[in-house]
Amino acid sequence: MPADKLDAVFSAAESRVRMSWGVSMTDVQWWRGAVIYQIYPRSFLDTDGDGVGDLPGIIERLDYVASLGVDAVWIAPFFKSPFGTLDDFDRLLAKAHMLGLKVMIDQVLSHTSAAHAWFRESRQSRDNPKADWYVWADPREDGTAPNNWLSIFGGPAWKWEPRRQQYYLHNFLTEQPDLNFHHPDVRAAMLDNLRFWLDRGVDGFRLDSINFCFHDAQLRDNPPKPKDRRAGRGFSADNPYAYQYHYFNNTRPHSAKSRRKIHWRRWPNTRPGTACTWATASNCSPTISAPPTSVTRCARRNRR
Repeated sequence: MPADKLDAVFSAAESRVRMSWGVSMTDVQWWRGAVIYQIYPRSFLDTDGDGVGDLPGIIERLDYVASLGVDAVWIAPFFKSPFGTLDDFDRLLAKAHMLGLKVMIDQVLSHTSAAHAWFRESRQSRDNPKADWYVWADPREDGTAPNNWLSIFGGPAWKWEPRRQQYYLHNFLTEQPDLNFHHPDVRAAMLDNLRFWLDRGVDGFRLDSINFCFHDAQLRDNPPKPKDRRAGRGFSADNPYAYQYHYFNNTRPHSAKSRRKIHWRRWPNTRPGTACTWATASNCSPTISAPPTSVTRCARRNRR
């Protein structure tokens, strides 16, 4: 279906949902022009004396945040962590909503921890139920990595796993293996994860490094970047990441389709007004722009 007709269908569906929920366009699109206050839990406020900020600390200062006249709070990652419990988060949500604040949280869908149960199972063999949930590839004939992809943090983006006799992809740290978003079960599992937080009451997500969800299934080498174009764009001189055009390890065309599915209008039972803002890692190929519904972020980080 052409893009203009698809947008018309989405707009009509959105109008029907607004009518059924009895909400206005302002309610549905609260994020347009919103002032969003970023909170970094670790350094915000420590309430139990362990030297680490926590969710109860955020709860304690929400009245202050609301007094600033902001529309929402955006909470940096706090799971799985020493920052508190789900009960603490539920109390935080309840108080924020009582104060008229929306709550957005970070989600990083492209990878998990190497300690995650999915990866612990996947790395055991090539024929277990989670075997294809991560990006695995055979070595070249000489035993080297499948291609020339680099990690953002320096060095190859591949790590050898002797049990499988294969490499796994990590666009970031070796402890952060990339999920295989070409696998339908992976996509379904990550959408279920987002649904978990929506059902809990969050009002939106900041989807960090969303452009890293899909990789080139053919594992083609990234082309070199001319020397005069290797300006770091946030990378130091000792990091060779800027030596490549990252056409194949991130920002693939599949990402745009995936982001449409993440938008709340693809989940008809989700309440109106759920926001998603897309965050892409720096120095990536700028082939996909943020959708028109992204948040206008005037976020501030409080280091009190």
